[in-house]
Amino acid sequence: MGAVASADRLRGTPRRSLPAVHVADPLAEDGLALLRDRCDVRVTKGLSEAQLAPLLADVEALIVRSETKVSAALMDAAPRLAVIGRAGVGIDNIDVPAATERGIYVVNAPLGNIVAAAEHTIALTLALLRNIAAADRSVRAGEWTRSKFIGHELRGRTLGLVGIGRVGSEVARRMAAFEMKVIAHDPYATEAGALAVGARLVDLETVLCEADVISLHTPLTEQTRGMIDAGALAKMRPTAVLVNCSRGEVVDQRALADALAAGTIAGAALDVFPAEPLPDDSPLRGAPRTVLTPHLAGSTVEAQVNVSVDVVRQIIDILDGRPATFAVNAPRPPAEDLGGGAWLSLASALGSLAAQLLDARPSGLELVYGGALAELPAEPLRAAVVKGLLESFSERRVNLVNALAMARTRGLGISEHREGESARDRPQLTVRIASTEIGGTLVQGEPRIVLIDGFRVDVPIVGHLLLTKHRDKPGLVGRVGTLLGRYDVNISSMQVARLRPRGDALMILTLDEAVPDEVRAEIGSFPDVDRVRTARLA
Repeated sequence: MGAVASADRLRGTPRRSLPAVHVADPLAEDGLALLRDRCDVRVTKGLSEAQLAPLLADVEALIVRSETKVSAALMDAAPRLAVIGRAGVGIDNIDVPAATERGIYVVNAPLGNIVAAAEHTIALTLALLRNIAAADRSVRAGEWTRSKFIGHELRGRTLGLVGIGRVGSEVARRMAAFEMKVIAHDPYATEAGALAVGARLVDLETVLCEADVISLHTPLTEQTRGMIDAGALAKMRPTAVLVNCSRGEVVDQRALADALAAGTIAGAALDVFPAEPLPDDSPLRGAPRTVLTPHLAGSTVEAQVNVSVDVVRQIIDILDGRPATFAVNAPRPPAEDLGGGAWLSLASALGSLAAQLLDARPSGLELVYGGALAELPAEPLRAAVVKGLLESFSERRVNLVNALAMARTRGLGISEHREGESARDRPQLTVRIASTEIGGTLVQGEPRIVLIDGFRVDVPIVGHLLLTKHRDKPGLVGRVGTLLGRYDVNISSMQVARLRPRGDALMILTLDEAVPDEVRAEIGSFPDVDRVRTARLA
């Protein structure tokens, strides 16, 4: 079973040859070309929610940039929607909690435009400190008053970064070449990570009080909304400037305009605003010592290509049943050199098989990470096991996006521990639910079930299974094979695991067809057969 079900399987309907993908905002041709090779692509631009909603009835993937707002109501208009792609970094125009509740992946392209955003930050800083925009207007007006536009150098000054993630780190590296001292505030950064890009971590107040250039590179959260308010601006030096290429809502626009008018800060360069386009009555339009650009930070030819290709590849992965690299509402899969999607496939199969062997819905499960498997992140494996388990009990779509949330809602307890003395021990993932125990590993990169209720087995993750627990006596295998042949059920492989000769045994048949109920019942009536179960792993 794949780690991530395909879009059509998630909706429980047959897979069409060409899944429908709607592109609601401009997307670079390189990305569109990739989509057209695999999908039925529809492209629109500038539609309102009311105009767009009727067009999404059969759509499985929706791609937007920053213009289109993806609300819960819009998702409800797209009952087949499996993934929303944001061709860029910020996702505040997408209702991510609503998508998660509906099991819809949200993916973005966090790497494609980081260089563009960093370079634009530096361009705005230089334009502000060297009065580029004002000097340009002066020359065009026929003036030549050089003394009005004497600027400042970056060398020797202090850059204060609020946020030192991907873009902030790129800014830090480049500003070091200007011989700037770099300090940064980021509650999620490590001292070692900051030092690696030439920055020193400090608290926010130190950035506000000591920096000559304050550059914002933080996502929009409840904690960062309005972070740069009147109080924060009052702590800045009168000679300091503010640069914002992150999110407009991080800065209190009125407070900033007042600070500029009062001269309590030296200037501001802004690429983002709470409302875009910038309203006619925005206080920033008339604010002095400002440079304003219309959300251009990620708008380079190279960045547009990068983000379009990155997001399209992830959408194709999800539609084809593979995990996405940058899903913002699902755990990131393990690296491919560590087994990647194969471990997720195995984890999902273990949960699915356990569910099919149970007599009742479980109230909890235990996960055991053995040997070198302890080096992999636990969250994606945990989510994949729960996904496989809940698919058997739920009529709702279950995937890596919503599996753990559904488990919490159902009161399903999850405990975990690690076994094995060293990373050299054989990696194995084991799922224990009630009296059922199933374990698996990778064999030459392929997922295999190697343990079922104490019996050592070797079962591929494919096809239909017939499992019998019985006393090990001559003749049973032949009787089962004869009965299946009579019903035209083809056996692709067979194995018998036993604890000792003529003791308890487990027979596992992999089959090309499902076993009819009457056949299973007849096998269960055979002498010395204690239990019969059927399952499907693909």
